[in-house]
Amino acid sequence: MLEYKIAISLSVIIFIILVDLYSWQGVKTLLRNQSDKRVRSIQKVYFGLTAIIGVLFLCTIFITALQTSLYFRTYVSATLLILYLAKFIWCIFLLIDDIHRLVRWGYQKLFPPKIKESTEAKGISRARFLATTGALAGGIPMVMLTKGIFKGAYDYRIHRVPLYLKNLPSSFEGLKVAQLSDIHSGSLFYKDSVHKGIQMLMAEQPDLVFFTGDLVNNQTDEAYELMDHFAEVKAPMGVFSILGNHDYGDYVKWDSVEAKEKNLQDLVKVHKDMGWNLMRNDHVMLERSGQRIALVGVENWGDKGRFQKFGDLDMAMDKMQDAPVKLLLSHDPSHFDLIVSKKEQYRDIQATFSGHTHGFQFGIENSFIKWSPSQYLYKHWAGLYREGSQQIYVNRGYGFLGYPGRVGILPEITLFELHKA
Repeated sequence: MLEYKIAISLSVIIFIILVDLYSWQGVKTLLRNQSDKRVRSIQKVYFGLTAIIGVLFLCTIFITALQTSLYFRTYVSATLLILYLAKFIWCIFLLIDDIHRLVRWGYQKLFPPKIKESTEAKGISRARFLATTGALAGGIPMVMLTKGIFKGAYDYRIHRVPLYLKNLPSSFEGLKVAQLSDIHSGSLFYKDSVHKGIQMLMAEQPDLVFFTGDLVNNQTDEAYELMDHFAEVKAPMGVFSILGNHDYGDYVKWDSVEAKEKNLQDLVKVHKDMGWNLMRNDHVMLERSGQRIALVGVENWGDKGRFQKFGDLDMAMDKMQDAPVKLLLSHDPSHFDLIVSKKEQYRDIQATFSGHTHGFQFGIENSFIKWSPSQYLYKHWAGLYREGSQQIYVNRGYGFLGYPGRVGILPEITLFELHKA
């Protein structure tokens, strides 16, 4: 573990130093007409800020007390991301100028000009133009990502989705089903804002609520301060929940196997204490006016990275009564892509409800464009999709992870209205 921390630290620090040394050349270009004294003063501030950020970053890696301070770790990481993404973009523009200079130098060495070119400046120089353009280009994501922290993180949006299901019993016509996903309670600092989102949900008076995993980031104690708020999420037909990849505690180091197991047991109790029906590879029959549909809930099954493959549909559907409609709660949409939609025995699952992707917490969604880096990782990453006779809805998430904000892809409360297809 120590060797891993040292390797990560060295990689980040080397990246910071290289980016700052190179981007400083752009700063000098912009300060070309300033006095040497002023340039030296700005240089001290510029690299002084680098030193401070580097030290703070190392503190989050090596000082245990600060590792457990969520505010400190999150905002140091966010500052590092925002500042050095902007500088990296700036460096790309500076590199374009340097490549041009290198190519021109090489050409002149091979084919010396017969007449010496005039060095007299004609308007703004190419170097200054690219340095200025690069600074502006880098400033755009800096502004957007900063705004995403202060405005986007808790800007909850209700997505209203009509869901058409073949053979839907008449008593379920118009049923209102709400979905929450990826709360990541350990990342949610502003409890009043979180509660306003819950009030938005409950004002819709759903008949049924689904929660599709990742209540916490790593440990159960993250959920305790928000339990009373989320316990307000209730519905006449119940609240049904599943576990996500973060709920198992697989991404932190535990003192013992027993400690990790107890953490999961405690999380199961949190669901129960909030009045949520946690489904772990099992099913229930939802009844209304004497008619029934089936709800199946599985543990996490993910195809990418080191995500768990605990989901077992055969176990979940064992001895299940026949039902005209089968709905599935499965955290990771790759489960739908590789198992649910591919194997014949699961083709009667008409709709799957997932989360996990967060829509990358960054992208563009409007009437004309729907884009996010998530689409390069997941075939189904946000919203409703149809594959043959099956459908999957991927919720964009209620909380956030890593970057403490959202840009373009805002936190979501989904409200489905069921209709017979």
